[in-house]
Amino acid sequence: MPPLDFALNHMTAPALNLDAFFALAVSLGITKVEIRNDLDGNAILDGTTPAEVKALAARHGVTIISINALQRFNEWTPARAAEAKELIDYAAAAGARALVLVPKNDGTGQADGERQANLAEALAALKPMLTAAGIIGLVEPLGFEICSLRSKREAAEAIEAVDGEQTFRLVHDTFHHHLAGEPDLFAALTGLVHISGVEDADVTVPAMRDGHRVLVGPQDRLGNISQIKALATAGYAGPLSFEPFSPSVHDVIDPRAAVAQSVAFIRENI
Repeated sequence: MPPLDFALNHMTAPALNLDAFFALAVSLGITKVEIRNDLDGNAILDGTTPAEVKALAARHGVTIISINALQRFNEWTPARAAEAKELIDYAAAAGARALVLVPKNDGTGQADGERQANLAEALAALKPMLTAAGIIGLVEPLGFEICSLRSKREAAEAIEAVDGEQTFRLVHDTFHHHLAGEPDLFAALTGLVHISGVEDADVTVPAMRDGHRVLVGPQDRLGNISQIKALATAGYAGPLSFEPFSPSVHDVIDPRAAVAQSVAFIRENI
């Protein structure tokens, strides 16, 4: 099995500014990072220019593997197109490799036929924009029951339908994979894996939410270890990016020690 390739999403330690976040990653021996556009008081929302982000990444020796994310990407409107262009331009200028594409998650657009048409429209519109910028679009199905794109198979079929295999990849999120209950992995089309665990013994799977997502450890209920093993066996050798949303992780005094402990646990069990 190839060595595990860990990455760090800024959601792991959202209180850190970008400089401190990059330093945290490097201190863990991690050189691949994901930055976000949904953290108040931080890049990108604080007005930090992409040139500043690119210079900061170069100074720390890290690669920005994605900007996370274009929300509601499969609800294609003139406003969404403008937002997509802005984010794609920012990603390219910042030296980011990809843009995560997150579907609408509010109970709308779920009807059979409607959701596939919406997805096809969005991918067809995004493809030339991403191609021109040299940016990969990372499609991330969400496992929540109210999500308009839960199935990786549906996403894979839509990517194939727009001849988009050179432009788009799937995100395999271990949390959302567990919630969706879809067995297929699509390792060859996967460009990024998000990892997080759920340890709350009382919450039912349908009731699991982002706030339950902690670092992967021995009490994990999502089967992260088996998912990572299965992906590797199927040929995936890309980044495993930590993406915990729980305040219990965000509030830890020493995030480096917490992530290092999770890295060690995963390595020992793979």
